Amino acid sequence: MRLLLLTAFLPAAAFAQTPTLQVMTYDSFVGEWGPGPRIEQAFEAECACNLVFTAPGDAAAMLARLKLEGARGRTDVVVGLDANLLAEAQATDLFVPHGTVPAVDLPVDWTDTTFLPFDWGWFGFVMNADMPQPHSFQELADSDLKVVIQDPRSSTPGLGLVMWMKAAHGDGAGTLWEGLADNILTVTPGWSEAYGLFTAGEADAVLSYTTSPAYHLLEEGDSGKVAPIFREGHYLQVEVAARLAASAQPELADRFLAFLLSDNAQRTIATTNWMYPARDVPLPEAFAGLPRPDKTLFLPPADAAAARDAAIAEWQAALSR
Repeated sequence: MRLLLLTAFLPAAAFAQTPTLQVMTYDSFVGEWGPGPRIEQAFEAECACNLVFTAPGDAAAMLARLKLEGARGRTDVVVGLDANLLAEAQATDLFVPHGTVPAVDLPVDWTDTTFLPFDWGWFGFVMNADMPQPHSFQELADSDLKVVIQDPRSSTPGLGLVMWMKAAHGDGAGTLWEGLADNILTVTPGWSEAYGLFTAGEADAVLSYTTSPAYHLLEEGDSGKVAPIFREGHYLQVEVAARLAASAQPELADRFLAFLLSDNAQRTIATTNWMYPARDVPLPEAFAGLPRPDKTLFLPPADAAAARDAAIAEWQAALSR
């Protein structure tokens, strides 16, 4: 009887000793075709741990959840905040530095030691190649194209769009939004809903990334998707990860952050998240053939935070008329 009891107890004890890392990210990251499942499998193979993803929504929803939970939260690492949200995230005092400035390959200099870049991309409008292709916001406004965009209050691409407009056109952004209002078919809470409407044929174009056509080419053999390059430049998104100060697994969390910049993880993220990797790693030829903007637009986190409310207000005012 004692032997049976001991045998029954051992698996439970072994499982209890296996550490669990709680990682919060956005919905598409953990989707069937996103990087989450492969990242989980690869990291668990080397860490002897359990990696558990939580996805409460898009990045803005993630930050709102973290602020609500505060120091009582169970999250160890957050993956998927972007530079437009970093000033707000830093002000929460919920995050701790990872220690060093990472050796990353970005279109802009990166000196932050708390938020670790793991991928980046330029926002763009994806459409079918046989459609009239605008090469500026004004040309898009003058066209008959019907576009799906995301809400800047809940979505990082949506926020990126209003920052793109503000960075490119300054005081003229409000007027351009008024011109674009009749092109906007609908506004969705997040990227997944918007892209689904586009792929279902409900819209002519969708706000996404200049890298999105690589997905259609590599995964579907479809060379008919394009992201026209705008003359005024394209706004840069840098996605980051960070450790929570209240993490119950600080060493494991730091190990996971380092793993995100490994060759294996970076290649996986590029061809499942369909963004440029933060490190210079070999990529499929489909990436090499993507057109790149002549001008990168980017507001540092503090400047983005200062411009954010006004940029969203201009967007709201134009679309409500």
